[in-house]
Amino acid sequence: MGKDKIRINEEFYDIMPSEYRDMVENATYGNENRGWKDVGVKKELIEEHSLCAGCPESMAFRYILASLPAPEDTVMVGSTGCTSLVFPMVAVHNIHSLFGNQNAIATGLKRALTVRFPNRVKDVVVLAGDGATVDIGLDMTLQAWFRQEKFTTICFDNELYANTGGQESGLMQKGFVAKMAPVGKKFDKVRLPEIARESGCHYVVNMTVSQPGRVEKVIKNAVYIAREIGPTYVQLYTPCILEIGKQSFLLLRRKLEGGERVLRRRNRALRNGDPFSIDVAAGGGNHGA
Repeated sequence: MGKDKIRINEEFYDIMPSEYRDMVENATYGNENRGWKDVGVKKELIEEHSLCAGCPESMAFRYILASLPAPEDTVMVGSTGCTSLVFPMVAVHNIHSLFGNQNAIATGLKRALTVRFPNRVKDVVVLAGDGATVDIGLDMTLQAWFRQEKFTTICFDNELYANTGGQESGLMQKGFVAKMAPVGKKFDKVRLPEIARESGCHYVVNMTVSQPGRVEKVIKNAVYIAREIGPTYVQLYTPCILEIGKQSFLLLRRKLEGGERVLRRRNRALRNGDPFSIDVAAGGGNHGA
């Protein structure tokens, strides 16, 4: 493990993609001051990936990779889901687990690395979606916390099973209607951060990725605490743009169109000399004359 593992043999240098050559030559491995501000000028994630355009996970991925304290001594464990589409492009050692058993894999990996490298810190970071963390993999997630395994679990909370059509997950909001959840979710969003605290996690954060400086601080804190004390949990809100984001956009557009209808009726009434004969209900909003 280390930067030497990604170096290119001289015989193959000319035929390697320019993106990979740039990443190897300009990576921030070994830099104690590495952070989110390196995104855009340094590459621990090759820019081409197969996530949807505008997906919050792509930005969250970059912030996380840029914030790892020691990427050359880190192994990430992923699972089936949208995240698995990015891991092949990541310049950090990673393992793809079966759907839901990522924390079990991370447990064995962390213990093996501790035995294999007794005098060197090796970080293990789990990164999976809400389906793998909260639904299918909840048992193995909790058991790792109960055992006080020393690694960090990061959950991308996109509130549904995004890459299989939009089925509801435990983190979906109650009542939300998706393509594969047509009657709406029947129960409240699972409060996994509270469960994590009760299950023995020593550092728990639930946040969005809108403030990269805070994401960097949280990721570093989570990894450092996991090294010395025990399990940590970070839940990042990365709503699926094909379901959550699209519906929010459509709702906003309906609101705007409703307001425009009210304004048109208002202008028509004013031209007719009767500014108070406006049917507000028809416009879809609560507007005064």
